[in-house]
Amino acid sequence: MSRLEPGTTAPDFTLPAAGGGQVSLAELRRSSERGVVVYFYPRAATPGCTTEACDFRDNLAALRGGGYSVVGLSADPLEDLESFAAAEQLTFPLASDRDHAVAEAYGTWGPVTRNGVTREVVHRSTFVVEPDGTLRLAQYDVDPHGHVAALRADLGLDR
Repeated sequence: MSRLEPGTTAPDFTLPAAGGGQVSLAELRRSSERGVVVYFYPRAATPGCTTEACDFRDNLAALRGGGYSVVGLSADPLEDLESFAAAEQLTFPLASDRDHAVAEAYGTWGPVTRNGVTREVVHRSTFVVEPDGTLRLAQYDVDPHGHVAALRADLGLDR
């Protein structure tokens, strides 16, 4: 897994989104005053991913008020994302990276070993992309508990 560093250009993407249509990083950047929070999560409707998604949902007004858009990406099929968004009343886009090409470009796709079995998965990671496409933050293997509060602090939204 090759990790991205702040100051580098974020890989662009356009992916199918839950609820229909597509989500494009370029379009989100154009419509966001200060940038886009792009977060990768392993699997919809699992405990950690639900905690993180609901935390983003509950903090969305503060993030948007600070000039940021939010988009969540996973390798889940659209049907799973649509069910997840509906069940948790998520009001930001969820995108399906089925072939994990975007996750690979961001360095969030890689091996994990559990119970002696190694498999390739999306690693929970968060990026903040400036309107010009530059990475402001690149955070890998984040803890879903308290992550959004720490992100808000990193972005200076709690002053």
